Amino acid sequence: MKLIRIQYKWNYYNKFPDINIIHKDYYADFENKYLDNIIEKIELDDYWLVFYTSNNSTDDLGTHNVSIGIAAAISAYSRIHMSYFKNNPKINIYYTDTDSIYTDSDIDESFIHNTALGKLKLENTCNKAIFLSPKVYCLETIDNEIIYKVKGLKHEIELTINDFENLLYKDALIKKSQTKWMRNLSAGKITLLDSVYTLQVTDNKRKLIYNENNKLIGTVAYKINENKEIIN
Repeated sequence: MKLIRIQYKWNYYNKFPDINIIHKDYYADFENKYLDNIIEKIELDDYWLVFYTSNNSTDDLGTHNVSIGIAAAISAYSRIHMSYFKNNPKINIYYTDTDSIYTDSDIDESFIHNTALGKLKLENTCNKAIFLSPKVYCLETIDNEIIYKVKGLKHEIELTINDFENLLYKDALIKKSQTKWMRNLSAGKITLLDSVYTLQVTDNKRKLIYNENNKLIGTVAYKINENKEIIN
């Protein structure tokens, strides 16, 4: 049985319904248990997408256990903490995100701990790393394990480190087909959509630097003048 939970505001009452994706072989048992609570069901090949109310979801109408303030504070304090590493001229950074850095510099041991909250944790050590854009990279660890991440592309879509190396050349791209779940929260619907994902280097955030062979060798920050024009 596959299970997915999506939180949104149902049109008929101010609460979150429960949502299950149930194989048709098991749906009869589910329906016998929740017959009076089923709001809607949508057929998805061999499964039913079922919107229903459980006994737990009917007790706290209008109570949404969400805190935007806490989430925003955590992200803000993380950026403040990471600014020490990003702005430190002694630390050479190849890639960074809100809560991580990739560097070949030594980090003071006082900042590192595998379990302490607020400390840095060493995730891996790499022989090779290719960073193409935010949340798009490939790593080859010292144990010869290949780790890659491509935002927006399902991880079961196979990529190799050679794919990432080829993308370092100007105007290179890779197209991959995938099936995505598309949510329409206002209508309370989920549909399956076949789409093509185009993977390539972009200059949306930084200027790309190529060598004489049109191979990407680095990036620099854009410079903007007082007229909000890019000058480099």
